Amino acid sequence: MKIKLIRSYKKLNKLQVLVTVFVYAIVNATAEQLAKYKAVLADNFREDEDGQALWFSTRCVGQTGTLIITSANKVVADTSKFDEAASLAQQYGGNLGTELAKHAANMLLGAQVAPANVQSTDTADKADLNK
Repeated sequence: MKIKLIRSYKKLNKLQVLVTVFVYAIVNATAEQLAKYKAVLADNFREDEDGQALWFSTRCVGQTGTLIITSANKVVADTSKFDEAASLAQQYGGNLGTELAKHAANMLLGAQVAPANVQSTDTADKADLNK
């Protein structure tokens, strides 16, 4: 099931700590998936005024994502790409790990990544020839 972030809000949790709740709309699911989702959530199932199923989480998974219903009937976000990126960044560490983490975060969150500002050696060579 595909989800899309529609809003967030603040609330106090059971420990009276202010947390952010992210609200996602389920935007792509089969009738069978939606029926199972509704059954698993039971009394906690919510939909918006247009009848679109909603998923609430205190963990942001980006602008879009995928939901999974586990074998234990828990609804969770598929964070495998985030876990993969974190593992690679940790595995290589240092500057490479930092750059891998930055690149992965941009890719996962859909940010536009500007190309590195590197001058081509061809351009530098041509400039030397014109002297």
